[in-house]
Amino acid sequence: MSTQDPKQTVPALNAFDPARAGTLDPALAERVRRRLRLLGSASVLFYERPLEFVHAEGCWLYDREGNTYLDAYNNVPSVGHCHPHVVAAVARQLGEINVHSRYLHPGTLDYAERLLATLPAALSNITFTCTGSESNDLALRLAADFTGADGVIVTETAYHGNTALTSAVSPSSFQQASAAPHVRLVAAPAAPERFAAHVAAAIADFERSGRRLSALLIDSLFSSDGVFADPAGFLRDAVEFAHRAGGLVIADEVQCGFARTGEAFWGFARHRFEPDIVTLGKPMGNGYPIGAVITRPEVLDALREREGYFNTFAGTPAAAAAGNAVLDIIEREALLANAAHVGAYLRAQLQSLARSQPALGAVRGAGLFIGVDVMTPYSAAAIINALRERRVLIGAAGATGQVLKIRPPLCFSNADADRLTTALDSALAAIRL
Repeated sequence: MSTQDPKQTVPALNAFDPARAGTLDPALAERVRRRLRLLGSASVLFYERPLEFVHAEGCWLYDREGNTYLDAYNNVPSVGHCHPHVVAAVARQLGEINVHSRYLHPGTLDYAERLLATLPAALSNITFTCTGSESNDLALRLAADFTGADGVIVTETAYHGNTALTSAVSPSSFQQASAAPHVRLVAAPAAPERFAAHVAAAIADFERSGRRLSALLIDSLFSSDGVFADPAGFLRDAVEFAHRAGGLVIADEVQCGFARTGEAFWGFARHRFEPDIVTLGKPMGNGYPIGAVITRPEVLDALREREGYFNTFAGTPAAAAAGNAVLDIIEREALLANAAHVGAYLRAQLQSLARSQPALGAVRGAGLFIGVDVMTPYSAAAIINALRERRVLIGAAGATGQVLKIRPPLCFSNADADRLTTALDSALAAIRL
Protein backbone atom coordinates (compact mmCIF):
# COMPACT_ATOMS: atom_id res chain seq x y z
CA MET A 1 0.00 0.00 0.00
CA SER A 2 1.04 3.56 -0.58
CA THR A 3 2.20 5.76 2.29
CA GLN A 4 2.23 8.92 0.23
CA ASP A 5 0.32 11.17 2.62
CA PRO A 6 0.14 11.54 6.40
CA LYS A 7 -2.83 10.07 8.24
CA GLN A 8 -6.09 11.92 7.63
CA THR A 9 -9.29 11.85 9.63
CA VAL A 10 -12.36 10.31 8.01
CA PRO A 11 -14.08 13.67 7.32
CA ALA A 12 -10.89 15.01 5.70
CA LEU A 13 -10.76 12.33 3.02
CA ASN A 14 -11.81 13.97 -0.27
CA ALA A 15 -13.26 16.98 1.55
CA PHE A 16 -14.10 20.24 -0.20
CA ASP A 17 -11.92 23.17 0.87
CA PRO A 18 -14.25 26.10 1.72
CA ALA A 19 -11.48 28.51 0.79
CA ARG A 20 -12.03 27.43 -2.84
CA ALA A 21 -15.66 28.56 -2.92
CA GLY A 22 -14.67 31.52 -5.07
CA THR A 23 -13.59 29.18 -7.88
CA LEU A 24 -17.08 27.71 -8.22
CA ASP A 25 -19.98 28.81 -10.36
CA PRO A 26 -21.46 31.87 -8.57
CA ALA A 27 -24.80 30.22 -7.79
CA LEU A 28 -23.13 27.08 -6.41
CA ALA A 29 -20.60 29.18 -4.50
CA GLU A 30 -23.43 31.06 -2.79
CA ARG A 31 -25.12 27.81 -1.73
CA VAL A 32 -21.81 26.54 -0.33
CA ARG A 33 -21.28 29.79 1.61
CA ARG A 34 -24.84 29.63 2.92
CA ARG A 35 -24.25 26.10 4.20
CA LEU A 36 -21.00 27.14 5.88
CA ARG A 37 -22.72 30.12 7.48
CA LEU A 38 -25.62 28.02 8.80
CA LEU A 39 -23.95 24.69 9.65
CA GLY A 40 -20.48 25.90 10.62
CA SER A 41 -16.96 24.73 9.92
CA ALA A 42 -17.52 21.17 11.15
CA SER A 43 -19.90 20.45 8.27
CA VAL A 44 -17.99 18.73 5.46
CA LEU A 45 -18.77 18.51 1.74
CA PHE A 46 -17.26 15.98 -0.68
CA TYR A 47 -15.31 16.72 -3.88
CA GLU A 48 -13.36 19.63 -5.29
CA ARG A 49 -16.66 20.72 -6.86
CA PRO A 50 -19.47 19.91 -4.41
CA LEU A 51 -22.53 18.09 -5.62
CA GLU A 52 -26.15 18.94 -4.91
CA PHE A 53 -28.65 16.11 -5.40
CA VAL A 54 -32.41 16.49 -5.52
CA HIS A 55 -33.64 13.00 -6.45
CA ALA A 56 -32.49 9.39 -6.24
CA GLU A 57 -33.58 5.95 -7.39
CA GLY A 58 -31.88 2.56 -7.16
CA CYS A 59 -28.16 3.10 -7.78
CA TRP A 60 -28.66 6.55 -9.28
CA LEU A 61 -28.50 10.10 -7.96
CA TYR A 62 -29.79 13.15 -9.87
CA ASP A 63 -28.49 16.70 -9.52
CA ARG A 64 -30.33 19.99 -9.94
CA GLU A 65 -29.71 19.97 -13.68
CA GLY A 66 -31.03 16.43 -14.11
CA ASN A 67 -27.60 14.81 -14.61
CA THR A 68 -27.39 11.19 -13.45
CA TYR A 69 -24.61 9.85 -11.22
CA LEU A 70 -23.85 6.21 -10.56
CA ASP A 71 -23.67 5.67 -6.80
CA ALA A 72 -20.93 3.19 -5.93
CA TYR A 73 -20.34 4.68 -2.48
CA ASN A 74 -23.47 4.88 -0.33
CA ASN A 75 -24.39 1.82 1.74
CA VAL A 76 -27.08 3.59 3.78
CA PRO A 77 -29.71 2.99 1.05
CA SER A 78 -28.64 -0.65 1.10
CA VAL A 79 -31.43 -1.98 -1.13
CA GLY A 80 -31.44 1.06 -3.41
CA HIS A 81 -32.29 4.73 -3.05
CA CYS A 82 -35.96 5.47 -2.38
CA HIS A 83 -37.01 1.84 -2.82
CA PRO A 84 -40.79 2.02 -3.27
CA HIS A 85 -41.45 -0.87 -0.88
CA VAL A 86 -39.62 0.90 1.96
CA VAL A 87 -41.21 4.24 1.13
CA ALA A 88 -44.70 2.72 1.12
CA ALA A 89 -44.16 0.79 4.36
CA VAL A 90 -42.91 3.82 6.28
CA ALA A 91 -45.55 6.17 4.85
CA ARG A 92 -48.31 3.71 5.70
CA GLN A 93 -47.07 3.35 9.28
CA LEU A 94 -46.63 7.10 9.75
CA GLY A 95 -50.23 7.47 8.62
CA GLU A 96 -51.41 5.08 11.33
CA ILE A 97 -49.30 5.62 14.45
CA ASN A 98 -45.68 6.21 15.42
CA VAL A 99 -44.89 6.36 19.12
CA HIS A 100 -41.98 5.46 21.37
CA SER A 101 -41.30 1.89 22.40
CA ARG A 102 -42.78 2.01 25.91
CA TYR A 103 -46.09 1.09 24.36
CA LEU A 104 -46.76 -2.29 22.79
CA HIS A 105 -46.90 -2.48 19.01
CA PRO A 106 -46.93 -5.70 16.97
CA GLY A 107 -44.78 -4.27 14.19
CA THR A 108 -41.79 -3.72 16.49
CA LEU A 109 -42.09 -7.21 17.97
CA ASP A 110 -42.55 -8.85 14.57
CA TYR A 111 -39.42 -7.14 13.29
CA ALA A 112 -37.40 -8.04 16.38
CA GLU A 113 -38.40 -11.68 16.05
CA ARG A 114 -37.60 -11.76 12.36
CA LEU A 115 -34.21 -10.08 12.77
CA LEU A 116 -33.18 -12.30 15.67
CA ALA A 117 -33.97 -15.37 13.55
CA THR A 118 -31.01 -14.46 11.29
CA LEU A 119 -28.55 -14.58 14.22
CA PRO A 120 -27.13 -17.29 16.51
CA ALA A 121 -29.78 -18.54 18.95
CA ALA A 122 -27.84 -17.37 22.02
CA LEU A 123 -28.12 -13.76 20.83
CA SER A 124 -31.76 -13.54 21.80
CA ASN A 125 -32.24 -9.99 23.11
CA ILE A 126 -32.40 -6.88 20.93
CA THR A 127 -32.24 -3.24 22.02
CA PHE A 128 -33.13 -0.72 19.34
CA THR A 129 -31.23 2.52 18.78
CA CYS A 130 -31.33 5.17 16.06
CA THR A 131 -27.78 5.04 14.71
CA GLY A 132 -24.69 2.87 14.52
CA SER A 133 -22.89 5.29 16.82
CA GLU A 134 -25.56 4.81 19.47
CA SER A 135 -25.36 1.05 18.96
CA ASN A 136 -21.60 0.91 19.49
CA ASP A 137 -21.84 3.30 22.43
CA LEU A 138 -24.37 1.01 24.12
CA ALA A 139 -22.32 -2.09 23.25
CA LEU A 140 -19.25 -0.63 24.96
CA ARG A 141 -21.32 0.14 28.05
CA LEU A 142 -22.71 -3.40 28.06
CA ALA A 143 -19.23 -4.89 27.81
CA ALA A 144 -17.87 -2.70 30.60
CA ASP A 145 -20.77 -3.50 32.93
CA PHE A 146 -20.63 -7.23 32.23
CA THR A 147 -16.86 -7.67 32.52
CA GLY A 148 -16.09 -5.00 35.11
CA ALA A 149 -13.18 -3.95 32.88
CA ASP A 150 -12.60 -1.02 30.54
CA GLY A 151 -9.89 -2.05 28.04
CA VAL A 152 -10.92 -1.93 24.38
CA ILE A 153 -8.98 -3.19 21.35
CA VAL A 154 -9.64 -1.73 17.88
CA THR A 155 -7.67 -1.48 14.65
CA GLU A 156 -5.44 1.48 13.84
CA THR A 157 -7.80 3.23 11.42
CA ALA A 158 -11.14 1.92 12.65
CA TYR A 159 -14.31 3.98 12.73
CA HIS A 160 -17.06 3.02 15.19
CA GLY A 161 -19.02 6.22 15.75
CA ASN A 162 -19.13 9.82 16.93
CA THR A 163 -20.31 9.74 20.55
CA ALA A 164 -17.81 10.36 23.34
CA LEU A 165 -17.34 6.62 23.94
CA THR A 166 -17.16 5.63 20.27
CA SER A 167 -14.94 8.54 19.23
CA ALA A 168 -12.36 7.24 21.69
CA VAL A 169 -12.29 3.93 19.76
CA SER A 170 -12.40 5.49 16.28
CA PRO A 171 -8.77 6.28 15.48
CA SER A 172 -9.65 7.19 11.88
CA SER A 173 -11.16 10.35 13.39
CA PHE A 174 -8.41 11.09 15.91
CA GLN A 175 -6.96 14.57 15.77
CA GLN A 176 -4.48 13.67 18.51
CA ALA A 177 -1.53 11.36 17.91
CA SER A 178 -2.32 8.65 20.43
CA ALA A 179 -5.23 6.68 21.84
CA ALA A 180 -6.76 7.05 25.31
CA PRO A 181 -5.21 4.93 28.08
CA HIS A 182 -8.05 2.39 27.98
CA VAL A 183 -7.67 1.79 24.22
CA ARG A 184 -5.10 -0.33 22.39
CA LEU A 185 -4.68 -0.08 18.62
CA VAL A 186 -3.65 -3.09 16.55
CA ALA A 187 -2.57 -3.12 12.93
CA ALA A 188 -5.21 -3.78 10.32
CA PRO A 189 -4.85 -7.33 8.97
CA ALA A 190 -2.80 -6.64 5.85
CA ALA A 191 -1.01 -9.77 7.10
CA PRO A 192 -4.04 -11.70 8.43
CA GLU A 193 -1.93 -14.52 9.85
CA ARG A 194 -0.47 -12.04 12.35
CA PHE A 195 -3.70 -10.40 13.47
CA ALA A 196 -4.36 -12.74 16.40
CA ALA A 197 -0.80 -12.24 17.66
CA HIS A 198 -1.33 -8.48 17.62
CA VAL A 199 -4.51 -8.87 19.66
CA ALA A 200 -2.70 -11.13 22.13
CA ALA A 201 0.08 -8.54 22.48
CA ALA A 202 -2.48 -5.80 23.16
CA ILE A 203 -4.09 -7.95 25.86
CA ALA A 204 -0.68 -8.53 27.46
CA ASP A 205 -0.01 -4.80 27.37
CA PHE A 206 -3.28 -4.16 29.21
CA GLU A 207 -2.26 -6.65 31.87
CA ARG A 208 1.13 -5.00 32.34
CA SER A 209 -0.58 -1.66 32.87
CA GLY A 210 -3.04 -3.04 35.40
CA ARG A 211 -6.04 -3.03 33.07
CA ARG A 212 -8.23 -5.86 31.85
CA LEU A 213 -9.88 -6.39 28.50
CA SER A 214 -13.51 -5.38 28.24
CA ALA A 215 -14.04 -5.73 24.49
CA LEU A 216 -12.47 -6.57 21.18
CA LEU A 217 -14.45 -4.34 18.78
CA ILE A 218 -14.16 -5.35 15.14
CA ASP A 219 -15.72 -4.61 11.78
CA SER A 220 -14.99 -7.85 9.95
CA LEU A 221 -14.36 -6.10 6.62
CA PHE A 222 -12.07 -3.52 8.26
CA SER A 223 -13.89 -0.94 6.19
CA SER A 224 -12.08 2.22 7.30
CA ASP A 225 -8.70 0.52 7.55
CA GLY A 226 -8.67 -0.10 3.81
CA VAL A 227 -10.87 -3.23 3.40
CA PHE A 228 -9.24 -6.49 4.49
CA ALA A 229 -11.63 -9.39 4.01
CA ASP A 230 -9.60 -12.54 3.40
CA PRO A 231 -9.12 -15.29 4.14
CA ALA A 232 -12.56 -15.91 5.59
CA GLY A 233 -12.16 -17.32 9.08
CA PHE A 234 -8.89 -15.63 10.06
CA LEU A 235 -10.56 -13.74 12.93
CA ARG A 236 -11.37 -16.83 14.99
CA ASP A 237 -8.02 -17.02 16.82
CA ALA A 238 -8.25 -13.36 17.82
CA VAL A 239 -11.77 -13.96 19.12
CA GLU A 240 -10.50 -16.90 21.17
CA PHE A 241 -7.72 -14.79 22.70
CA ALA A 242 -10.25 -12.10 23.68
CA HIS A 243 -12.53 -14.64 25.33
CA ARG A 244 -9.65 -16.25 27.24
CA ALA A 245 -8.79 -12.83 28.62
CA GLY A 246 -12.34 -12.40 29.92
CA GLY A 247 -13.35 -9.85 27.29
CA LEU A 248 -16.39 -9.75 25.06
CA VAL A 249 -16.30 -9.62 21.27
CA ILE A 250 -18.39 -6.91 19.64
CA ALA A 251 -19.12 -7.43 15.95
CA ASP A 252 -19.72 -4.03 14.39
CA GLU A 253 -22.01 -4.98 11.49
CA VAL A 254 -22.99 -1.43 10.58
CA GLN A 255 -21.11 -1.57 7.28
CA CYS A 256 -20.56 -5.29 6.68
CA GLY A 257 -23.95 -6.71 7.65
CA PHE A 258 -27.24 -7.23 5.83
CA ALA A 259 -25.90 -9.39 2.96
CA ARG A 260 -23.08 -6.97 2.07
CA THR A 261 -20.37 -9.66 1.80
CA GLY A 262 -22.39 -11.89 -0.53
CA GLU A 263 -21.24 -14.96 1.42
CA ALA A 264 -23.33 -14.66 4.59
CA PHE A 265 -25.99 -12.37 5.93
CA TRP A 266 -23.55 -11.13 8.59
CA GLY A 267 -19.85 -10.35 8.34
CA PHE A 268 -19.02 -12.33 11.47
CA ALA A 269 -20.83 -15.38 10.04
CA ARG A 270 -18.53 -15.26 7.03
CA HIS A 271 -15.62 -15.58 9.46
CA ARG A 272 -17.35 -18.44 11.30
CA PHE A 273 -17.29 -17.05 14.84
CA GLU A 274 -20.02 -16.12 17.28
CA PRO A 275 -19.75 -12.67 18.87
CA ASP A 276 -21.09 -11.70 22.27
CA ILE A 277 -22.65 -8.48 20.99
CA VAL A 278 -23.70 -7.43 17.48
CA THR A 279 -24.21 -3.78 16.54
CA LEU A 280 -26.29 -2.59 13.61
CA GLY A 281 -27.08 0.75 12.00
CA LYS A 282 -27.23 2.58 8.68
CA PRO A 283 -28.32 -0.05 6.13
CA MET A 284 -31.07 -1.67 8.21
CA GLY A 285 -33.60 1.09 7.47
CA ASN A 286 -32.48 2.04 3.93
CA GLY A 287 -32.20 5.67 4.95
CA TYR A 288 -34.68 5.67 7.83
CA PRO A 289 -32.66 6.10 11.06
CA ILE A 290 -32.62 2.80 12.91
CA GLY A 291 -29.94 0.80 14.71
CA ALA A 292 -29.78 -2.09 17.14
CA VAL A 293 -27.68 -3.94 19.70
CA ILE A 294 -28.16 -7.70 19.91
CA THR A 295 -26.73 -9.79 22.72
CA ARG A 296 -27.31 -12.54 25.28
CA PRO A 297 -29.82 -11.86 28.08
CA GLU A 298 -27.21 -12.01 30.83
CA VAL A 299 -25.12 -9.31 29.12
CA LEU A 300 -28.11 -7.02 28.80
CA ASP A 301 -29.14 -7.70 32.40
CA ALA A 302 -25.82 -6.33 33.67
CA LEU A 303 -26.67 -2.92 32.20
CA ARG A 304 -30.25 -3.00 33.46
CA GLU A 305 -29.04 -3.63 37.00
CA ARG A 306 -26.87 -0.51 36.89
CA GLU A 307 -28.73 2.07 34.85
CA GLY A 308 -31.08 0.77 32.16
CA TYR A 309 -31.52 2.23 28.66
CA PHE A 310 -34.25 4.16 26.86
CA ASN A 311 -34.19 5.91 23.50
CA THR A 312 -37.30 7.84 22.45
CA PHE A 313 -37.04 7.29 18.70
CA ALA A 314 -35.59 3.78 18.78
CA GLY A 315 -37.78 0.85 17.80
CA THR A 316 -40.79 2.94 16.83
CA PRO A 317 -43.43 1.34 14.59
CA ALA A 318 -42.18 3.36 11.60
CA ALA A 319 -38.59 2.26 12.21
CA ALA A 320 -39.75 -1.35 12.42
CA ALA A 321 -41.72 -0.92 9.20
CA ALA A 322 -38.57 0.30 7.44
CA GLY A 323 -36.52 -2.58 8.84
CA ASN A 324 -39.09 -5.18 7.87
CA ALA A 325 -39.33 -3.76 4.36
CA VAL A 326 -35.54 -3.99 3.95
CA LEU A 327 -35.59 -7.67 4.95
CA ASP A 328 -38.44 -8.24 2.46
CA ILE A 329 -36.40 -6.75 -0.36
CA ILE A 330 -33.19 -8.62 0.46
CA GLU A 331 -35.17 -11.86 0.28
CA ARG A 332 -37.45 -11.10 -2.68
CA GLU A 333 -34.73 -9.60 -4.87
CA ALA A 334 -32.09 -12.17 -3.86
CA LEU A 335 -29.65 -9.44 -2.91
CA LEU A 336 -27.29 -11.76 -1.03
CA ALA A 337 -26.73 -13.72 -4.23
CA ASN A 338 -26.54 -10.49 -6.21
CA ALA A 339 -23.82 -9.14 -3.93
CA ALA A 340 -21.82 -12.33 -4.44
CA HIS A 341 -22.26 -12.43 -8.22
CA VAL A 342 -21.81 -8.74 -9.05
CA GLY A 343 -19.10 -8.31 -6.42
CA ALA A 344 -17.04 -11.12 -7.94
CA TYR A 345 -17.57 -9.68 -11.42
CA LEU A 346 -16.55 -6.18 -10.33
CA ARG A 347 -13.43 -7.40 -8.52
CA ALA A 348 -12.39 -9.33 -11.63
CA GLN A 349 -12.91 -6.22 -13.78
CA LEU A 350 -10.87 -4.10 -11.39
CA GLN A 351 -8.08 -6.68 -11.19
CA SER A 352 -7.94 -6.74 -14.98
CA LEU A 353 -7.74 -2.94 -15.06
CA ALA A 354 -5.02 -2.91 -12.39
CA ARG A 355 -2.81 -5.09 -14.58
CA SER A 356 -2.68 -2.32 -17.19
CA GLN A 357 -2.83 0.73 -14.92
CA PRO A 358 0.23 1.53 -12.77
CA ALA A 359 -1.90 3.71 -10.50
CA LEU A 360 -3.78 0.70 -9.13
CA GLY A 361 -2.48 -1.99 -6.80
CA ALA A 362 -4.18 -4.79 -4.89
CA VAL A 363 -7.93 -5.29 -5.18
CA ARG A 364 -9.54 -6.62 -1.98
CA GLY A 365 -13.01 -7.24 -0.64
CA ALA A 366 -16.04 -9.46 -0.33
CA GLY A 367 -19.34 -9.09 -2.10
CA LEU A 368 -20.18 -5.47 -2.80
CA PHE A 369 -17.51 -3.95 -0.57
CA ILE A 370 -14.20 -3.49 -2.36
CA GLY A 371 -10.96 -1.65 -1.66
CA VAL A 372 -8.35 -0.85 -4.31
CA ASP A 373 -4.88 0.38 -3.38
CA VAL A 374 -3.65 3.52 -5.13
CA MET A 375 0.07 3.44 -5.73
CA THR A 376 2.60 6.22 -5.19
CA PRO A 377 2.81 8.84 -6.63
CA TYR A 378 -0.83 8.75 -7.72
CA SER A 379 -3.50 10.34 -5.54
CA ALA A 380 -6.73 8.61 -4.57
CA ALA A 381 -8.37 12.02 -4.15
CA ALA A 382 -7.46 12.95 -7.71
CA ILE A 383 -8.93 9.69 -8.99
CA ILE A 384 -12.14 10.13 -6.98
CA ASN A 385 -12.59 13.66 -8.30
CA ALA A 386 -11.89 12.54 -11.87
CA LEU A 387 -14.59 9.90 -11.44
CA ARG A 388 -16.95 12.54 -10.09
CA GLU A 389 -16.48 14.47 -13.33
CA ARG A 390 -17.49 11.25 -15.13
CA ARG A 391 -20.54 11.00 -12.86
CA VAL A 392 -19.45 7.99 -10.85
CA LEU A 393 -19.19 8.26 -7.06
CA ILE A 394 -16.83 6.28 -4.83
CA GLY A 395 -15.00 6.99 -1.55
CA ALA A 396 -11.64 6.63 0.15
CA ALA A 397 -10.33 4.64 3.10
CA GLY A 398 -7.09 3.62 4.79
CA ALA A 399 -4.65 5.38 7.08
CA THR A 400 -3.44 7.70 4.32
CA GLY A 401 -6.64 7.82 2.29
CA GLN A 402 -4.93 5.92 -0.52
CA VAL A 403 -7.50 3.16 -0.90
CA LEU A 404 -10.47 3.52 -3.25
CA LYS A 405 -13.57 2.43 -1.33
CA ILE A 406 -16.33 0.96 -3.47
CA ARG A 407 -19.53 0.21 -1.55
CA PRO A 408 -22.64 0.56 -3.72
CA PRO A 409 -26.26 -0.32 -2.94
CA LEU A 410 -26.88 -4.06 -3.07
CA CYS A 411 -28.93 -3.75 -6.27
CA PHE A 412 -25.75 -2.89 -8.23
CA SER A 413 -25.62 -4.77 -11.53
CA ASN A 414 -22.94 -6.06 -13.91
CA ALA A 415 -23.83 -3.17 -16.23
CA ASP A 416 -23.21 -0.76 -13.37
CA ALA A 417 -19.88 -2.47 -12.71
CA ASP A 418 -18.93 -2.01 -16.36
CA ARG A 419 -19.81 1.67 -16.22
CA LEU A 420 -17.68 2.10 -13.11
CA THR A 421 -14.60 0.37 -14.54
CA THR A 422 -14.92 2.19 -17.88
CA ALA A 423 -15.11 5.51 -16.05
CA LEU A 424 -12.15 4.54 -13.84
CA ASP A 425 -10.08 3.65 -16.91
CA SER A 426 -10.94 7.03 -18.43
CA ALA A 427 -10.19 8.88 -15.18
CA LEU A 428 -6.77 7.24 -14.87
CA ALA A 429 -5.95 8.10 -18.47
CA ALA A 430 -6.81 11.73 -17.77
CA ILE A 431 -4.47 11.99 -14.77
CA ARG A 432 -1.65 9.78 -16.05
CA LEU A 433 1.71 11.03 -14.80
